[in-house]
Amino acid sequence: MAGALAEVLGEVLVAPDGEEVAVAALAARGVSLVGLYFGCSLSGPCAQVGASLAAFYGRFRGEAAAAGAGAQRLEIVFVSAEQEQQQWQEAVRAMPWLALPFADKRRKLKLWNKYRVSNIPSLIFIDASTGKVVCRNGLLVIRDDPEGLEFPWGPKPFSEVVAGPLLRNNGQSLDSAALEGSHVGVYFSAHWCPPCRSLTRVLVESYRKIKEAGQKFEIVFVSADRSEDSFKQYFSEMPWLAVPYADEARRSRLNRLYGIQGIPTLIVLDTKGDVITRQGRVAVLNDAECREFPWHPKPVLELTDSNAVQLNEGPCLVLFVDSEDDGESEAAKQLIQPIAEKIIAKYKAKDEEAPLLFFVAGEDDMTDSLRDYTNLPEAAPLLTILDMSARAKYVMDVEEITPEIVEAFVSDFLADKLKPEPI
Repeated sequence: MAGALAEVLGEVLVAPDGEEVAVAALAARGVSLVGLYFGCSLSGPCAQVGASLAAFYGRFRGEAAAAGAGAQRLEIVFVSAEQEQQQWQEAVRAMPWLALPFADKRRKLKLWNKYRVSNIPSLIFIDASTGKVVCRNGLLVIRDDPEGLEFPWGPKPFSEVVAGPLLRNNGQSLDSAALEGSHVGVYFSAHWCPPCRSLTRVLVESYRKIKEAGQKFEIVFVSADRSEDSFKQYFSEMPWLAVPYADEARRSRLNRLYGIQGIPTLIVLDTKGDVITRQGRVAVLNDAECREFPWHPKPVLELTDSNAVQLNEGPCLVLFVDSEDDGESEAAKQLIQPIAEKIIAKYKAKDEEAPLLFFVAGEDDMTDSLRDYTNLPEAAPLLTILDMSARAKYVMDVEEITPEIVEAFVSDFLADKLKPEPI
């Protein structure tokens, strides 16, 4: 266990009293699950969640001790967004669990990127023996299972989580078993969210085209509306199925299953219920004619207005090229693709998301804005890695970009050998 956890957390953590605790010691305590708590003591929502989490943690640990289990089973590690050490120390002293050392800022950023944390508070449960993600939305776990009866909250098949009646907007009901053998889009959305309403209008047309082409495809709407009346109004615009609004438990379980951190989100599943892509929103917006359905992810994307949002999800390799030169963008994609495929395959074998996304950027207003925002030179070709969450960039400005240069650049980045420049 120590090896896998140490790879994620480093060798030591800090206890509330300031003493160091060896990560290897967690095995002796019988810890089987670790919750990574991303937060900041200065955040109101974090303070509220922290109090609930502390109560849950104390109750869970107390019940385990009362049962004579001996093993601790659950530990939580605070991954702080604090900028000042004194604030961090005060926050850690007030918490009953462990914390990542304040000085280990590089590891902190790696964890935020590795687990694609886009907002706080956030709680991600990982298996202590393998380091693999068990649940991406731990905050829903402590809300839905306050007694910890479902510990260790591992993922379940989509068919099991969605099981039950689904609705049509005409009031008809259909059992979820009818989804078997179809590709499924699990659509997390709400009427109060303007980007959701915009996506819904496009998605209605995409749904119609896919069905008219004879494809077996269904969408299941999982509402985040604030009232049943809002749900009904919004659902009346949709030709697909929905989880009943009153079934809050099932809606929450689906959010937990896919670790939803924001809306709109469209998860596309294959006919066995396995995830094809979590980026269904981008896929739909980039493929108006649905020619690439069911939207298997591409190793390298051409940067566009609709997929630029992915730049905020973690480190991204972006190769800027002169798009006025015919074939330049396609040649750049072909150059990067074998390297991207190699990285993706390596991490997929470990059941992990790749630590980099890969893009080719031509010349347009959006690319110009990106260059301005990140203060990049106007050179083309220009090889970069942009880490928006860390506000860091890595730049290689050479006359010719070769596969060897790209591979060395990526390897050095992953090995923490590159020196970042501020964005």
